[in-house]
Amino acid sequence: MAPPNDPINSIFNLLKSNEDSLLHLSDAKLFVKGVPLLSRVPGNVTFTSFASVPNSSSDAPLPLPLLQRVQSTSHKGGFLGFKKDHPSDRLINSLGKFTGRDFLSIFRFKTWWSTQWVGNSGSDLQMETQWVLLDVPEIRSYVVIIPIIEGKFRSALHPGTDGHVMICAESGSTQVKASSFDALAYVHVSDNPYNLMKEAYSAIRVHLNTFKLLEEKSVPPLVNKFGWCTWDAFYLTVDPAGVWHGVKEFADGGLSLRFLVIDDGWQSINLDGQNPHEDAKNLVLGGSQMTARLHRLDECDKFRKYKGGSMLGPNPPRFDPKKPKMLISKAIEIEQAEKARDKAAQSGIADLSQVESQIHKLKKELDDMFGGDELGDNSTCSKCTCKSENSGMKAFTRDLRANFKGLDDIYVWQALCGAWGGVRPGSTHLNSKVIPCKASPGLDGTMNDLAVVKIVEGGIGLVHPDQALDFYDSMHSYLSKVGITGVKVDVIHSLEYISEEYGGRVELAKAYYDALSKSLANNFKGTGLISSMQQCNDFFLLGTRQISMGRVGDDFWFQDPNGDPNGVYWLQGVHMIHCAYNSMWMGQIIQPDWDMFQSDHLCARFHAGSRAICGGPLYVSDSVGGHDFDLLNKLVFPDGTIPKCQHFALPTRDCLFKNPLFDGNTILKIWNFNKYGGVVGAFNCQGAGWDPKEQRIKGHSECYKPMTGSVHVAEIEWDQTKEASEMGEAQEYAVYLSEAGKLFLTTTVSDGVEITIEPSSFEIYSFVPIKEIGRGGTKFAPIGLTNMFNSGGTIQGLKYYNESNVEIEVKGGGKFLAYSSVAPKKCCLNGAETEFKWSADDGKLVLYLAWNEAANGISHVTFAF
Repeated sequence: MAPPNDPINSIFNLLKSNEDSLLHLSDAKLFVKGVPLLSRVPGNVTFTSFASVPNSSSDAPLPLPLLQRVQSTSHKGGFLGFKKDHPSDRLINSLGKFTGRDFLSIFRFKTWWSTQWVGNSGSDLQMETQWVLLDVPEIRSYVVIIPIIEGKFRSALHPGTDGHVMICAESGSTQVKASSFDALAYVHVSDNPYNLMKEAYSAIRVHLNTFKLLEEKSVPPLVNKFGWCTWDAFYLTVDPAGVWHGVKEFADGGLSLRFLVIDDGWQSINLDGQNPHEDAKNLVLGGSQMTARLHRLDECDKFRKYKGGSMLGPNPPRFDPKKPKMLISKAIEIEQAEKARDKAAQSGIADLSQVESQIHKLKKELDDMFGGDELGDNSTCSKCTCKSENSGMKAFTRDLRANFKGLDDIYVWQALCGAWGGVRPGSTHLNSKVIPCKASPGLDGTMNDLAVVKIVEGGIGLVHPDQALDFYDSMHSYLSKVGITGVKVDVIHSLEYISEEYGGRVELAKAYYDALSKSLANNFKGTGLISSMQQCNDFFLLGTRQISMGRVGDDFWFQDPNGDPNGVYWLQGVHMIHCAYNSMWMGQIIQPDWDMFQSDHLCARFHAGSRAICGGPLYVSDSVGGHDFDLLNKLVFPDGTIPKCQHFALPTRDCLFKNPLFDGNTILKIWNFNKYGGVVGAFNCQGAGWDPKEQRIKGHSECYKPMTGSVHVAEIEWDQTKEASEMGEAQEYAVYLSEAGKLFLTTTVSDGVEITIEPSSFEIYSFVPIKEIGRGGTKFAPIGLTNMFNSGGTIQGLKYYNESNVEIEVKGGGKFLAYSSVAPKKCCLNGAETEFKWSADDGKLVLYLAWNEAANGISHVTFAF
């Protein structure tokens, strides 16, 4: 028996609920409030109420307010498990069946990436489903089933026959076996789908105690700022001169970059068979580096050769802004030729000499374009091993900050295992071994992926998990010393391919994630990390004790890599669906990051509209010379900060069980809050989606057409934050449409606003509570700066005083708009009386503001009535 003061025993007692469980299993059925949810539940399946299952034995303390909150909803949840006769490292069992019941789910369509899927039967689920949300209209409720981790096993849901939901438990090692589980999936019920996700992941947090919720952590400061990522601008050809010119171009255009991500291409990598102490040369596209490994833990020669002050000297390193695009174009030719060769070989053609000759010719042309050296070489010794304060990455970051004053953060890219191919054995002080990769059978149902093909081809040079902290700390402490403030960690779900010898995927993940968390705390102030290629439950349930931000979508694809010309358009809607629906679960644990985009893309405005209200960071991956500053100025203040929403954007309730990608009917709507109002963004994402038979995302051109629908103020979930709940009680709202420029009033009992949206287009609806002021009952609502997509985000403060006066704190410059039922008697701007315009027809009250540089862009506007 546990001692009286045992913390686990205390927590267990605390979580005992006085209310009866809303879920129970009997007669081979799982009931929720008396309604059968699953039928034909096998006899080896068990259900245990939440309060009856002891939580994890982790030594980490649990916050008392969190425990109390979980206790208050513990009667709503419980755990499913099952027992088998024989132990195995991979076990599959039915949890029961359902048919004719709408569901929303998230499944892995690639090893790294997850997306939304809907249906109405257990057989409609996809492989590697991360959770399934069931609609239970009989009791006006929702139920979520979330596969989790138990012991050394992780789980996922799979489709079964005849409506059955299958659960798969796997350890990732044939040496780690089990036969029974008590808490392999968590089930929770609520009458609010957003509360449901919050309550469910809070309960899992308490049960496992292996991760922390977003509310418990600090997020990187860059979430409120504008940045640039070098990836699409340079790919692997990135070098100091290119980065410098890229940052300078934003400054010259009137925008202050506040963070920079130097993506893949800065590391010291080479390929097996090459000189173990020299960098691989002339790499361009992603794919060519995926079998390469780290041979040093610091920067590659391109960055090591940088000399402090050289960019401002009389003979700066040469940089041709056209050259990256020329190199990329040539590399694409090579890639296409290699694909043609592989396709010919697969079709049985024996003589490939002609295509091999063409590939050889193209590669020589690429080498000639490099000119025998890397892009941006400043003609210093490439074999120099000396380090000084005035060379290398340290000098480069120092020069960037000295010349671009707003640049707060500089991040660099890395793979979880170092590089795509890990760390080269024998090249560092670390114990690294190349481990062959083996994919789980559950991933057979996912999309063909170049990254997986390459990783399986080359294996991963894995640093022994006992040295994981040494590995990360060695690399990160160096980066911190040379001016790097964070890392973008990619290729996170590679560990599950190589866990056979290391106690399985859960144990290997624990070792690596624990080490990464400690290094993050030691070297990057505990927050300097963007997680990417991480959209699987292993990461979220094991790796997020410290990590607080991560990608919620697949990469921004500016075109279809498979060559579909329409993919330039429909892939953009696919990206938004990834981000919006993944935020429902990921947003409980990390700050959702909607990824970068290109401001000069054909669908740039479409992306910009979503980023404006997503509630996360805003960054682009523009090529040098490839900016649309008019568009960027609608997203970013001149000082590089952004009018960010207060929450993370989520789909509206009427979109939860719909398919906004190719049902030919549904508009994606996402809601969020500003300080003094709410927003609904309506996006026509129709035109593509997942094909279960072909196991890929493909176009549906028949759906790429205008869509009609409606938007209502009640679609904003005002009760999701204490700050917004009062706004949801307003009797009347002013509504502003950012694209149409319309302003009108609505109420909670009004009909929805009818809309028609063209393909790859959108509208943002700002809803601001009407306030009645003065004895005459003047109606007033501040909209904000209408030259910004998120106009309401520009309002930083709002105060009503002396019954008939309004003071508004506005950040930014441009056209300020408010609704007013009457004309003000006077308007003051920063203490001085100023002119304004008011229209009796629609109540538009307009004032023009200049950017107030002396006050960090803040203007104080006062209206007297």
